[in-house]
Amino acid sequence: MGHDHHGGSHQHGPQRDLPPGMLEQLELAYAGLASFGHRPFLTEVEQLDEWQPDVAIVGAPFDIATTNRPGARFGPRAIRATAYEPGTYHMDLGLEIFDWLEVVDFGDAYCPHGQTEVSHNNIRERVHAVASRGIVPVVLGGDHSITWPSATAVADVHGYGNVGIVHFDAHADTADIIEGNLASHGTPMRRLIESGAVPGTHFVQVGLRGYWPPQDTFEWMLEQGMTWHTMQEIWDRGFKEVMNTAVSEALAKADKLYLSVDIDVLDPAHAPGTGTPEPGGITSADLLRMVRQLCYEHDVAGVDVVEVAPAYDHAELTVNAAHRVVFEALSGMAARRRDAAGGKPGHPSPLAT
Repeated sequence: MGHDHHGGSHQHGPQRDLPPGMLEQLELAYAGLASFGHRPFLTEVEQLDEWQPDVAIVGAPFDIATTNRPGARFGPRAIRATAYEPGTYHMDLGLEIFDWLEVVDFGDAYCPHGQTEVSHNNIRERVHAVASRGIVPVVLGGDHSITWPSATAVADVHGYGNVGIVHFDAHADTADIIEGNLASHGTPMRRLIESGAVPGTHFVQVGLRGYWPPQDTFEWMLEQGMTWHTMQEIWDRGFKEVMNTAVSEALAKADKLYLSVDIDVLDPAHAPGTGTPEPGGITSADLLRMVRQLCYEHDVAGVDVVEVAPAYDHAELTVNAAHRVVFEALSGMAARRRDAAGGKPGHPSPLAT
């Protein structure tokens, strides 16, 4: 499907060369169009039919459901525009990502100021346009309320009860109502459970800590059959052990996996640019490896990365962490495809053998 700007040709699907003008606009990290990973930028659903990509990036610039510091509406643009350019080769996997995975940037859902219902409906429709074509949506938030329409759109395609969610977060986001708001960024997982789109038994949560949720909410979560791993458990058992448990739990939940990453699952030392920072979180190294593993071992139907609020960031720490989360998800999907096709890895560390 053409050539990426580093010169690697895509090895599956129809071959297409990018027009010279598009290639030039996607060439430099500091110039041209702010497209995620310098991937081709599409705007119309008809273009999805023409390109037939494996993955489409979708922005969800919506943040009026926040309870503390706003600003996540600027997350999609910042992740596209101010993250350090990573290249396309994955050292640990010996993999040219875009040789095995065609990825496009499908722009943003239209989220007009102050209109929650309109914005959420537009997010759901744009994600559905992607997922219904057999393309994996990777959604850049936005506050965590966007997971309600995004994951619902994925379940609309694959069937209610057929999608499991692995949810990285400092908070469970299972409140019923917050200050009169059913669509708060603290309520999306309850909305998904109550609607039947994703049953409580199909959730695995990682990284919970701090002051919320309270005991009565945890009791409701137990009644729904939810599974979670707190930071205390990670401290007691070690991250690798908890990661192995969580991955195996997710495999048992449903055929399709939706991965939701609230960037505040990271310790604020790694991700200060978020609306509800909670000290005592996991490191970016641990998160990136777990995301990669999940996307390698599972049939991924959707991903979102939310709560990046660049106005509170320092040296693009949060933006870069979120950007790498997406690239690790893509690398896991690409390696899964490569290995299923009998491809061989490149040059991992000799210590790995």
